[in-house]
Amino acid sequence: MPQLYWEDFTPGRVFEHGPHRVPRAEMIEFAAEFDPQPFHLDEEAARATMFGGLAASGWYSCSVLMRMMADAFVLDAASMGAPGVEEVKWLAPIRPDDELHMRASVMEARASRSRPDMGFARIRYELFNGAGELVMTLVSSLMIGRRGAAGGAA
Repeated sequence: MPQLYWEDFTPGRVFEHGPHRVPRAEMIEFAAEFDPQPFHLDEEAARATMFGGLAASGWYSCSVLMRMMADAFVLDAASMGAPGVEEVKWLAPIRPDDELHMRASVMEARASRSRPDMGFARIRYELFNGAGELVMTLVSSLMIGRRGAAGGAA
């Protein structure tokens, strides 16, 4: 039973989550499967790049952010998915064993014009490393069921 509905996603509301540790082996395993560039796989090769050391794939970072979003609020919400990602920026490398923290800020919310049972919440996600450095941002809208709508609890 959802605890959060569209009405709970008011502009200015902030959700935070963390820390989430980035295990070296998991980071490299993801890169080997989906983004096999040397700076994601090999410490020595990575030292010779602009990263100066092993760096997580940006796509791995997106996956970690999704997990943190789910744990912070999505699994407790009447989530109906998302229409896509508006923007993603990788600002600094994520390193093996980094402790990440997420801040999700609701930027705006609007009721759906075509579906009275749902609304949209546009959210800016910020991902910080253990030193407090902003390493990634993402902007996306969530489709969220409205309180009391058919199929939802009051």
